[in-house]
Amino acid sequence: MIKTDGPLTQVEVQPLTELPKKKVGLMGGTFNPPHLGHLIIAKEVKEQLGLDEVWFMPDNLPPHIDKKDALEAKYRVKMVALSIKDEPDFKLEELEIKRGGVSYTYDTILELRAMYPEIEFYFIIGGDMVAYLPKWYRIDELVKLVQFVSVERKGYPKQSDYPLIWVDVLRIDLSSSLIREKIRQDRSIKYLVTREVEEYIKQEGLYRDKKD
Repeated sequence: MIKTDGPLTQVEVQPLTELPKKKVGLMGGTFNPPHLGHLIIAKEVKEQLGLDEVWFMPDNLPPHIDKKDALEAKYRVKMVALSIKDEPDFKLEELEIKRGGVSYTYDTILELRAMYPEIEFYFIIGGDMVAYLPKWYRIDELVKLVQFVSVERKGYPKQSDYPLIWVDVLRIDLSSSLIREKIRQDRSIKYLVTREVEEYIKQEGLYRDKKD
């Protein structure tokens, strides 16, 4: 046993302070296929809002009003991975694919909050989707769980009854349906998707026969 004759060391207990949460943007969607417009939006929103990362989250079955006959999930996941491979702050999140069924955002956000309590999530949507928000599954509860971010889009009003952060980004009139149509017409999609995605589509023969 060690004996000390001097006074005992006094330890001062400091109260715990809450560390700032990591800020992560979520880009949901079918990504059928992912194009450069998706990457530009993610980059712009990340920079303007000071996000740490943006996660790309392909859905399994989109709960859209207009049914979309999306490509099989394994192809869409692969193309997203290829699209973001050179951007260290972009991540692939396969939660909705692995969960299966209809990809309700409400269910997804509940799961993500439980899995990552240290993260503050921002759900990024296009301005064309704002008008549909009242029809989203459990939207009144969902807006209390996650901060929605809307990307302004020409021709769509910048207004909503829900709390949104509006972000003005470089406007490029580019869509996945346009790319699919170009492929069916045997036209080039160079500069519309990443080189790796373009090569993968050719390699797998995607979208050649499939019609929307």
